[in-house]
Amino acid sequence: MSLPDSLPDLPLPGDQLLLFGLLALLVGLLVWGRIRYDIVAFGTLLAAVLLGLVSPGAAFGGFGHPATITVALVLVASRILADTGATEALARAVLPFARRTSSHVGILAGIGSLLSGFMNNVGTLALLMPMAIDTAKKAERPVAALLMPLSFATILGGLLTLIGTPPNLIVSGIRAQYLDAPFAMFDFTPVGGAVALVGVLFIALLGWRLVPARQDGAAAEAGLFDIESYLAEVLVPKDSAAAGLTLQQLYEKLGDSELQVVGRLRRGRHLAPVPRSADIGASDHLLLEGSPEAIDKAVGELGLKLGAGKGKAGLLKGEETELREALIQVGSRCIGRSAAQLRFVARYRVNLLGVSRQGRAFRGRVRDFRFEAGDVLLLHGEPGDLDEAQLQLGLLPLAGRGLTFGLKEKGPWVVGLFAAAVVAASLGLAPIAVTLGVAIAAMAAAGLVAPSRLYEGIDWPVIVLLGSLMPVGAALQSTGATDTIAGAILALGADWPPWLVLVLVLVVTMTLSDVLNNAATAIVMAPIGIALAERLKVNPDAFLMAVAVGASCAFLTPVGHQNNALILGPGGYRFGDYWRMGLPLELLICLVAVPAILLVWPL
Repeated sequence: MSLPDSLPDLPLPGDQLLLFGLLALLVGLLVWGRIRYDIVAFGTLLAAVLLGLVSPGAAFGGFGHPATITVALVLVASRILADTGATEALARAVLPFARRTSSHVGILAGIGSLLSGFMNNVGTLALLMPMAIDTAKKAERPVAALLMPLSFATILGGLLTLIGTPPNLIVSGIRAQYLDAPFAMFDFTPVGGAVALVGVLFIALLGWRLVPARQDGAAAEAGLFDIESYLAEVLVPKDSAAAGLTLQQLYEKLGDSELQVVGRLRRGRHLAPVPRSADIGASDHLLLEGSPEAIDKAVGELGLKLGAGKGKAGLLKGEETELREALIQVGSRCIGRSAAQLRFVARYRVNLLGVSRQGRAFRGRVRDFRFEAGDVLLLHGEPGDLDEAQLQLGLLPLAGRGLTFGLKEKGPWVVGLFAAAVVAASLGLAPIAVTLGVAIAAMAAAGLVAPSRLYEGIDWPVIVLLGSLMPVGAALQSTGATDTIAGAILALGADWPPWLVLVLVLVVTMTLSDVLNNAATAIVMAPIGIALAERLKVNPDAFLMAVAVGASCAFLTPVGHQNNALILGPGGYRFGDYWRMGLPLELLICLVAVPAILLVWPL
């Protein structure tokens, strides 16, 4: 593909003006963050079709693009690998050697980056985070010193291979579209490996020391929630107004109260959670959860007797029930909904005892609290019900309770099929989308994975984002917008050598990725990188590698990458904590990546 040698005459053509305006609106909405990114992307696609920038026949071609399909298959394979417990066994085998904080961070970061080269990095973080929290407690180290280094390392590990991160797959797909051939499986390894190695060494030796080690993180102490101050055991006397009522009637009698009955003990039999249809009898012991004012009001109005009996801990932690802290993952059904809408007790038979955001427990009306990704929930119920609730709601337990769904014994077969898919793609026998598809189909046919589990690992908002923006990215080329942007950049740096333009592309891509979704950044920047290379008459692969590295390296904010958002609550971090380690890491990446790109992919 060739591009014109001269800039288009000003004013710009109408289609380019429309496209630039649409892209500016896209960026603004993504930065604003009030509307989920997949909805923004799909709306942008529809607007592009209505404006005539994308033909109706090509509107949904992005959903069948090899990059989109491959990302979906990698997400499925990552979930299956995690379910086998094989990767967790590897981590647990080496973590006992982590005696010092530097070695603890280094081992976690090393394992995380290595696994992320072949698994989705969000899935890798979800796999290792409970382990990091558990080991931090045992070593009496602040969790904040481990989670941010782990998150950054898993992001760096995605640079290692074609399937390590969506931006690599997108850049490879755009290369196939523009230059007639995609990148191979390990074409990213020389540059990505150098960046990841130096980055992990920095994180292990110095970076973790730059992270504020606060003690208010999700697991910085024995537990996140000080629930004892918000629990009270009461006895229901014979003359109590509560005797003979159902729980629903009790709530109606109390009116607009935040009080919650989370346990009932009757003649030695423990009921938790308590459904609204359950009756309350004389001599029952109830465990109330709420503010001191709400509890005091209930005791006074209903004639209840405080204290005396088995005690809070006994009622809360019966023989068949337990407490569990769980993290709301990206894509969870909880996001944007309140506890009242989710109906934890009625639908999932678990109590929601508390919520924490950014390391701080929420002390208002929990039932009206609207959840976000990264919030930590304190749940109470029977283990089986808790397991089912976390699966249905998309929650990650923070106590290392991995569910393997009977796949541990089948782990070697799963790992073997996955490795065979990677080797086959590396040898050029078939595209990675085909080899992964064959491997996953073989796993399902052989009974190595339940068919119902195949689609649970797919991050559907990411797939919608990719499918929606691929045609919009193609419109950059079809309207000549990439040529216009490239010409403007070269006009600003008319005397710049090509390597300096390469640095500019890397820095701009990295900056955009800190505030936008990394996939969206790659879709926009890769065509511009190719246009710049063709105008400079240099190797476009160098610029594509710069885009791939820059799009994946978002370390300055919690919104730049899903991993950074997930650790915000459990680590007790604040928005401004990320740049402390992230800024020097991004500068170091620039210093390493540019020489590596020029060496491996000469201009």
